[in-house]
Amino acid sequence: MSQSIFDLIKERTVLLDGGMGTELIRFDFPKGACPESWNVEKPEIVKKIHISYFDAGSDVVLTNSFGGSKVKLASYGLEDRCYELNLKAAELANEVKPEGKFVAGSMGPTGKFLKPHGELTEDELEEAYAEQAKGLAAGNVDFLLIETQYDIKEALLALKGARKHSDLPAFVTMTFNRNPRGYFTIMGNSVSHCVEELKKNSVPVTGTNCTLDSADMVELVKIMREATPLPIIVQANAGQPSLSSDGTVTYSQDIEDYVGYIPQMIKNGANLIGGCCGTNPDYIRRMAEIIKENKK
Repeated sequence: MSQSIFDLIKERTVLLDGGMGTELIRFDFPKGACPESWNVEKPEIVKKIHISYFDAGSDVVLTNSFGGSKVKLASYGLEDRCYELNLKAAELANEVKPEGKFVAGSMGPTGKFLKPHGELTEDELEEAYAEQAKGLAAGNVDFLLIETQYDIKEALLALKGARKHSDLPAFVTMTFNRNPRGYFTIMGNSVSHCVEELKKNSVPVTGTNCTLDSADMVELVKIMREATPLPIIVQANAGQPSLSSDGTVTYSQDIEDYVGYIPQMIKNGANLIGGCCGTNPDYIRRMAEIIKENKK
């Protein structure tokens, strides 16, 4: 019987991949286009990105489906192709998955707000995620990763939607900002509140990703570890993005500074680590070396 992701988590620190959007841009992805459309238009490039992360040492790659919910796809007029684009995302990653590695179905935020802050109803939100999960599950992902969530209410509706069509494990990561009072989502959700709500809903793995650099994540991991015994995922940004005069996006944290905080992150309780915006296979390669050095 093949090893499950939970077996691997118990064994050692698990390495996820880095930024997908960052790599798509490197392959001349057009500004303002839908990243998920490349699952059908440029499948070889998507596969090439997955391969580069597996080659760098990733145990898990995330599907190119971050914005694959019906709500998010509607902004490109592609909501009717939700199932197809997510199915294809899962199939592409699985086509290049080596033996003993894993594929996570990425489910990012809708970018909209629930009533009364926005126009979405709870039913609409749940259904948007349900259709996405259905496609990812049909494409045989190993687990779902509901990620970059800024509203615990949306995260829980995504979870409900995901469980409608799939009995796959669904992990959830929240996105926090750091302010003088501590770490909070943009909707004002505290770390302890998020962790408690996810625990109540039997989420097996939780964590945080995006927005913060690896230095800020070190302290956040410590706080999360004090709040939960569950395995914790951490995927930091490579600092803050800035637009250069020629229109290219650069990030404030270079690779040496970024990976310098990884050992402490692991020491503070991170069980699964990876990169978010601004990170690439070079970051992951260095993180793979650090995991080997820190192996119990």
